[in-house]
Amino acid sequence: MAKKLVRSGVIVSAMTLISRVLGLVRDVVIANLMGAGNGADVFFLANKIPNFLRRLFAEGAFAQAFVPVLSEYQQQKPDQVKSLLAAVGGSLGMLVSLVTAIGVIGSPVVIAIFANGWFIEYWNGGPQGAKYELASLMLKITFPYLWFITFTALSGAILNTLGRFAVSAFTPVFLNVAIIAAALWISPQLQQPEIGLAIGVFLGGLIQFLFQIPFLAKAGLLVKPKVNFAHPGVQKIRKLMIPALFGVSVSQINLLFDTVIASFLMAGSISWLYYSDRLLEFPLGLFGIAIATVILPALSKDHASQDPATFKKTMDWGVRMVCLLGMPAMAGLILLAQPMLMVLFMRGAFSLEDSAMASYSLMAYGSGLLSFMLVKVLAPGYYARQDTKTPVRFGIIAMVSNMVFNVIFAIPFGYVGLAIATSLSALLNASLLYFGLHRQGVYAMSKANLVFLAKLALATAAMIAVVISLNPSIAQWAEMALSERVFTLFGIIGVAAVSYLFGLLLLGVRRNQLKAQ
Repeated sequence: MAKKLVRSGVIVSAMTLISRVLGLVRDVVIANLMGAGNGADVFFLANKIPNFLRRLFAEGAFAQAFVPVLSEYQQQKPDQVKSLLAAVGGSLGMLVSLVTAIGVIGSPVVIAIFANGWFIEYWNGGPQGAKYELASLMLKITFPYLWFITFTALSGAILNTLGRFAVSAFTPVFLNVAIIAAALWISPQLQQPEIGLAIGVFLGGLIQFLFQIPFLAKAGLLVKPKVNFAHPGVQKIRKLMIPALFGVSVSQINLLFDTVIASFLMAGSISWLYYSDRLLEFPLGLFGIAIATVILPALSKDHASQDPATFKKTMDWGVRMVCLLGMPAMAGLILLAQPMLMVLFMRGAFSLEDSAMASYSLMAYGSGLLSFMLVKVLAPGYYARQDTKTPVRFGIIAMVSNMVFNVIFAIPFGYVGLAIATSLSALLNASLLYFGLHRQGVYAMSKANLVFLAKLALATAAMIAVVISLNPSIAQWAEMALSERVFTLFGIIGVAAVSYLFGLLLLGVRRNQLKAQ
């Protein structure tokens, strides 16, 4: 089990790294093309809405309800697996097709809800009213992405339960390639280049959908969809998914709520939040989501096999790994926020001022990175046991708290206050999830683990001292040529990584402590 988890984690992280690097390249291209102006604000909103729904219908609530049920069928009813997949594919397909049609036809209403500030400007004939009209058009192009990515996620979840993690982890590469290609070859031909990016989102979803079909066929699980809401497996998934929708959507609703508030703030607020969130997503996806992807099928099988001891060991491994990687990543994001933004985005329409403004929200988001990662690992402890109600309750508490935090921090700190509120709500959510597992007797931090985390904290503190001593001033960063910035940044990151690893070795951390015991 230990070797399999580590190997699977490495595979998913490697594939995710390729995707995230291309994602950063995509954002560099977008920043160069549009900077943080009105066009960028509109594109990021039109892209965010279907992605929000994707987390609900695809990778989020659906996966967390579907994977445990599929694992149960594979363990206990292998002869009924194909009928389950046919019923799930048909029923989910009918539902998502209806939602997609409503989204495309009703895009003006959807934009009015999520960018209320732009709609009010449009209604009153204000200068930002054009952003509402353009966003309504672009959403018609980006919304079908939801349909494609839902079936892509269904295929990926099936392959993950078979231990074939590489395919679904690599699939997002195609979305990034499509958007980059659209930015380079379609956008320059259009009067409004952001429309070209929306076309890239559409094409990326289509390519991802087509890519996974051969792998599903090779596994012998490509079945003809059949609408059957009465199928026992579909009913069980629906029962688990409905409350899970609320639990998974908490962070997404928080981000969209941030967007609604940001639409009332100064121009560029949505874009600054986007660019900082993209840098946050890099370590979160590379470590947190990758580890969560691996442990959910493992935990589901442990539960189906009625093996609570192995279940606890798998949870223990997940927490250790996200803390091992999340602590230094969190410190790095905070300390090197503006230099990283300058290296990645400061060219073309993206200015030094934009890098400074985005760095403030990145530091605020970065302070919550470890909490975001822990949520990704602790929540499967509930979903694998088919308990979706408890994380929902915690999620609602966190969501309401986020709204309160927004009111408290957005007034004095603007868009940065929104990022602060999001990080605080993630900390609350992670704390509730952990103490809930502890109360249920499912998982508790051992004394050995507490000592391990203390060693990680000390090694991270030493790394912070190294980064502070090596980090040039912002004025010095601004005077550097791009090649010098890149060399300096990677040099600092490299030395920081070595100092962190050296600190761990000095403190007695060894490789066997990173395995599922």
